Amino acid sequence: MADYATVNGLKMYYEVHGEGRPVVLLHGGVLTLELSFGPMLPQLATGRQVIGVELQGHGHTADIDREVTLGGLAGDVVALLDELGLERADLFGFSLGGLVALELATAHPGRVDRLVLASTHYRPDGYHADIHDPALQAASTRMPTEADFAEMFQAYQRVAPEPERFDSFKAKVSEAVARLEGWSADQLRAVTAPTLLIVGDNDFVRLEHAIEMAGLIPDAQLAVLPGTTHSNVLRRTGLVLPMVESFLR
Repeated sequence: MADYATVNGLKMYYEVHGEGRPVVLLHGGVLTLELSFGPMLPQLATGRQVIGVELQGHGHTADIDREVTLGGLAGDVVALLDELGLERADLFGFSLGGLVALELATAHPGRVDRLVLASTHYRPDGYHADIHDPALQAASTRMPTEADFAEMFQAYQRVAPEPERFDSFKAKVSEAVARLEGWSADQLRAVTAPTLLIVGDNDFVRLEHAIEMAGLIPDAQLAVLPGTTHSNVLRRTGLVLPMVESFLR
């Protein structure tokens, strides 16, 4: 089922697959639901209800005259849960979606059961220096390739209500991530949801930072995918799917 819900002045696109315990999928920045989670959806929806959303300005969801903030995006997801009559749900977020999921787990802990955070940091210094510094990006092996950017652009063009806004919206999202203040160590220590962290060994996120997060969040589990960049984390379905399915069970 695909539909739109009006939440906080936003006409938010969402899809519902399968039946059972709900898990909400939160895609990466400037990505679509299909591009982030498409290959995983059929398997994830076996024996559970998968709710895939497209956040403000992403995919089928048009942008509105509002800053992109983690608080705003998380509030939209909470409003969607209310609209669907769901008190609680598991969350599986990638990159920007992981930041939104972490915001939900800290600001709205009563709405989150289990938490899967893929390629997610909790402080600005959690990223490698070359991700922030344009002068270092050309030689970086961590940055998305031209093919990755082309795939992102084409996916946006296929479904966006205003496809001509790709460049300006990409800049808007990049600025939002650059403004990240993050969370305190005490906020991570207070997370009550069982948490699985997934990172690539050549991800945007520093491995030391991921290990630090796993040490702060109570009883968190950490998976490091070998030979994996940020763009490829969710493409490693043969590794990611069994871990996520086992964790959510």
